[in-house]
Amino acid sequence: MPVRDRLAGGWMVVCVAAALALPGVASAFGFDELDRRARQLAQQPYRPSPATLPAELQALSYDQRRDIRFKPERALWRNDGLPFEVMLFHLGNLQTEPVRIHEITPQGVRTIPFNADDFDYGRTPLSRNRDWGDLGFSGFRVHYPLNRPDYKDELIVFLGASYFRALGAGQHYGLSARALAIDTVGAEREEFPRFTEFWLRKPEPGATSLTVYALLDSPRAAGAWQFEIRPGAETLVEVRSRLYLRAPVATLGLAPLTSMYFFGENQPHPEDFRPEVHDSDGLMVATRGGEWLWRPLQNPRRPLPTSFAMDGLQGFGLMQRDRAYVSYEDAEARYDRRPSAWIEPVGDWGPGRVELVMLPTPDETHDNIVAYWVPDRQPAPGQPLELRYRMHWQGDEQRRPPGGWVVQTRAGRGVQPLAPGEHQFIVDFTGPELAALPADAPLQAVVSADRNGRITERNVYRNVANGTWRMAVRVQQLEPGVPVELRGYLQHGNDILTETWSNIILPR
Repeated sequence: MPVRDRLAGGWMVVCVAAALALPGVASAFGFDELDRRARQLAQQPYRPSPATLPAELQALSYDQRRDIRFKPERALWRNDGLPFEVMLFHLGNLQTEPVRIHEITPQGVRTIPFNADDFDYGRTPLSRNRDWGDLGFSGFRVHYPLNRPDYKDELIVFLGASYFRALGAGQHYGLSARALAIDTVGAEREEFPRFTEFWLRKPEPGATSLTVYALLDSPRAAGAWQFEIRPGAETLVEVRSRLYLRAPVATLGLAPLTSMYFFGENQPHPEDFRPEVHDSDGLMVATRGGEWLWRPLQNPRRPLPTSFAMDGLQGFGLMQRDRAYVSYEDAEARYDRRPSAWIEPVGDWGPGRVELVMLPTPDETHDNIVAYWVPDRQPAPGQPLELRYRMHWQGDEQRRPPGGWVVQTRAGRGVQPLAPGEHQFIVDFTGPELAALPADAPLQAVVSADRNGRITERNVYRNVANGTWRMAVRVQQLEPGVPVELRGYLQHGNDILTETWSNIILPR
């Protein structure tokens, strides 16, 4: 029996018999109701999930769990002819904590129960007797005709803790987002809040957006999240959240993004045939004061947190700027189609910092890059913190600084040898203001280093091969065990034409 036709009375969470008789019951469930639940939850001691997964599901390998697939013909809303459909993920292997998923319809709110008949178990060694009861699910994915009208592609997936990731037209899955990051740095261990329940509002015929509500819980936080998902060439996710802390935290990371950087043009791999392997190649930050920053990502030898403090934030994102297939030469992974994610605050977030954490990774299977916003002041326990923002999942057309931006950063020596402890960087810029200049325009490369670096050479010239402007920089790292912070931009007269290239030389 398709999930849309089953009603789990034992898990009804909003409607009671009297309420069902009233008009407009479904519309009564929304963010305010979810916020009430989150506020009450935060006033109680944290209770971890009591559910125990059957041993045969816990014993599944990663590949075996992936072999369990939801049957497309049983997708939620499949038989209603709606533009959106929902398929569910099975528990097993590392996905051991269940989430409850509810549907909001004009008739009320119902919980979608687990039914083994909704899944194809492939070649897994599970018994034929799958009487596991109402297990719940590990997450869900939404489908929509994103690339062509006759096929519903994956649009967004919520799976694991508070992770989710989305796609725009022509994109392949890459980086992920999270609802909240707690103590990624600054404490003994990181805390991973998780979504425990979801509510999906059934869309109208011809709808162009889908609303998802989620309840978040963790030892030191609870909260209400609302996602308004608008698919397109750039998929837009409008996020509204209200967070309650149970106790103070060391680092409160808001609107966090998680990605992978293995190697690239600024840090090549000598034994891999591919020139670059990464889901994102840089962090872009725009301050309320009008400065744009670009930090190339790296794969460090040991964890490296850095941050950018400011009075106000215009936006930040982990970007995949390099969209050329020849930069990756990976016909399967298609890193050239991985999305960029740009966070645009709605309203004033106040002073704080964008924090970037780069972790070492031995291969491309591990996410090792995290970026998030840290407010200068976190709310007192029990006090609400409301945050609204827009997430832009972008492909070839993506957010850029208004004047000029970095095209690539390359590291290594050229014809001239490098002195011991000396580093050379080649940074190419492009943009409308640069393109309008004559080839002999007197540009300046304004470059500075912190006190552990000494600039030994700087130069800028027009690259006649492709029309970009190239900045060549050499810098001496004075203490090899200490990083060096670099800043550079191009200037014409008194006019700054580009974003600020903000690079870091790793400790050796």
